[in-house]
This record gives sequence, C-alpha cells and structure tokens, in this order.
Amino acid sequence: MPAPTHSDQRAAGGEPNGAPTPAEPANATATSRSTAGGPKPPTAPKPAGPAHRGAVRPPGPPAPPRAKDHEGAVRRLEKASSRLATAAISRMDDTLAWYRAMPPEHRSWIGLVAQAGIAAFIEWFRRPDHAQAVSTDVFGTAPRELTRAVTLRQTVELVRATIEVVENAIEEVAGPGDEAVLREAVLVYAREIAFATARVYAQAAEARGAWDARLEALVVHAVVGGDADESMLSRAAALGWRSPGSVAVLVGNAPDGDSELVVDSIRRAARHARLHALTGVLGERLVVVLGGADDPLHAAKALIGQFAAGPVVVGPAVPGLLEATSSAQAALAGLRACPAWPDAPRPVSADDLLPERALAGDEMARRQLVEDLYSPLKEAGSALLDTLSVYLEQAASLEGAARMLFVHPNTVRYRLRRVTDVTGYTPTEARSAFTLRLALALGRLSQEP
Repeated sequence: MPAPTHSDQRAAGGEPNGAPTPAEPANATATSRSTAGGPKPPTAPKPAGPAHRGAVRPPGPPAPPRAKDHEGAVRRLEKASSRLATAAISRMDDTLAWYRAMPPEHRSWIGLVAQAGIAAFIEWFRRPDHAQAVSTDVFGTAPRELTRAVTLRQTVELVRATIEVVENAIEEVAGPGDEAVLREAVLVYAREIAFATARVYAQAAEARGAWDARLEALVVHAVVGGDADESMLSRAAALGWRSPGSVAVLVGNAPDGDSELVVDSIRRAARHARLHALTGVLGERLVVVLGGADDPLHAAKALIGQFAAGPVVVGPAVPGLLEATSSAQAALAGLRACPAWPDAPRPVSADDLLPERALAGDEMARRQLVEDLYSPLKEAGSALLDTLSVYLEQAASLEGAARMLFVHPNTVRYRLRRVTDVTGYTPTEARSAFTLRLALALGRLSQEP
C-alpha cells in the first residue's frame, strides 16, 4: 500500500509530520490502519529546548552574566583592584570627617574591608553561581571589635563611598559592550553588601546583648550575695554604669515569661524615667539596682508596673554600688516580712518595715531600731523615755499619762513632740507608736547582761 500523503493525513485529522489531533474522531481510523499492518503515521518530534513551541521557561531571576562572555572585563577589574581600593580609601579620607579622626588601627581595618569588598565583587562577577556568602568574603577580614568602633550608619557611608568609586571606574575597566552588564552587576552586588552589612551588625548586636545580659546578671548577683568589689565595678562600667550618685535596690516578684523580656521592660522604663538600672531575675525575685534617684521610693513608682503582683520593697539609699549589698539585704528582708503588714503601700520602704523585719528575726532591723530610736531617746534624758513608755502603756491617753507622771497634760504633749524631733516617729500615730513600742522593748533587752 502506498504511503499516506499529506492530503490523507489532513483527511485523517492530523498535521504534516505531526501527531494526530486527539479532538478529531478520525484518530480511530489512523489507529485501525496501523493495526491492520500499514505503515504507522509519523510521530511528533520531541522538543529540543525552550525554543520549542509551547515550552515554558522555569520561574526565577534572570541568569547572571557568564564569566566566559566577559573575561576581558574580569581581567581589567583584577588589574585595577588595588587602584580601586586606594581610590576608595582616598574618597573616605576626603569626604568623611569621622574617618579622618579614627586611630590608625581602625583605619587599617576599614582599608582591609574595602580591599576585601572589591576582591569579593570581582570573584562574584567571575563566578556568580559559586560565590561564598558576601558577609564571609568582605567582613571576615576585620576583627569583631570593628562593629563597636564603627557604627552601622558609618558602615553604610563606607560602603557607599566604595561603590561610587567602582561605579565611576566602570567605563574605564569595562570593554566594549560590557558597560551595561558591569553596571548592573555593581547594583546587584551593592544590594548584597547592604543585606550583608545588616546581617553582620544584627549578629553583633545579638552577641553583645547576650554577653551584656550575662554581665548584668553577674553584677546583680554580686550585689545581692555580698560579693561587691572592684571587679564588679569594672563589669558595671562595661555596661554603661557611670557612678550616678546614690544607689538603692528594689525587690519584688518577677512576672511570668521570658526573663530577658522582663529585664528589657525594666530597662525601657528606667530610660524613660532617666534612671540608671541594673536588673536581674533571681528565681522568683526581680531585683533592680537603681541609681541616680534622689528619692528612691518615688523613683520606684516608675518601675513597679514591670513587677508581678505583690509587694515591692525599696532598700535604703547608699552612697554607691559597693555599698549596695546592705540596701539589697534590707529590701529582701522587707519582702519576706511584708505579709505581716497586709496594708503596706506599694512600693514600700524597707525602713517602714522595720517592726515586721525585727519580728521575722532580721538582726539588722533589730539593731537599727535600737540604734536609731532607743539609744537617741536614752541619750536625750530619762524624761522622754519614761514619758513615751507611760504614754504607750496608757493606750495613748494624754490625761492618763499625765496622771501617772504627776504632770500637766501639756507637759506630756510637749515631751511627745520632743520624741518626734529625736526619732522622726510620731507617738500619736498608730503605726509610729507600734514601731516605737517595739524599739523600746528591743532596747531594754539589749541592756540585759
């Protein structure tokens, strides 16, 4: 049987040199012919590549320029790399005043970074598919300390100066037809450098933040544990503590959640109140070493919102960080004794909790009550001490005390005012009377052999 002609194929619903059209019913005829022993209809050729009709280019960014197509530009870039690095450093020196003021060591580091950046760009242009991470190529040549010596804003200015030098040299180093490709490559690489710069500084900030948090925790532990010494002062100075005058320690319950978030919230609140603060979470306790506050109790009100529910106790103000241990011990003792005073204000001074602390066994509170209240009254004369004792025993009655002392009530009133002048506590107030009564009892016990 003769081979089918083009007209026969068209009649059967096919195309010349192509596969039969599936939508045509005549496809069954072509199949039956082939089954009957006749020659098979021509099969469609397989697509050879993307140029084939109907092929779809895979998604993604345009392919980078191939080095073999721009070998001349690569060679010229390599020859000009040292000159470009020198020109970049000269531009920095001419346009950046802060760069001129830097010490020679830091300027040398920046020069190394500029040279590494240009060399990495050439390698990236040569083999864009095999280049390493930009941050490794460029910033790996400088020590980590560079991120402390040069700010992110300054680094952006350095990168801009270097990119401008390379852009200005494109026409000189690029061969015919390479200018557009090289200029596009510089723009793409500049974007990569920008992301790499942000990544390096973000990593440095994270590492520095983690280190600062550990250092801050060491300082707070030293204050609470009584290990304050010169090395602790050095650690505090590394955290930015600049001896802000009097120091007081706040103690309260730590809120639930990440301790780092708790510490960060205290830092923000302290900065907003223009206070210096060193913070640590010790178990269930949140400890804040507060500096720069003339009135620690008033300053603590700006921070109590960061504590969990419960009392917040403020230790007494001390001259500096080395003496802060006594403030921390008083605050912790006050926090333990605070349940004995359910109506205590928030925050409350550790000195206002002296009676409860003394009852809880705090020797420092007992000694303070004797030294600050009983001893001054005893030195002021027996009349004040006897009048106060009788007044408290007579249920705070002026007339009753006057009858027991055989004096006029005005005399009792005058002596009670003298007690207030000597001790700072007012016997006619219930809370002060409670404190004075306990001070008298402890003072008498201290006189026993």
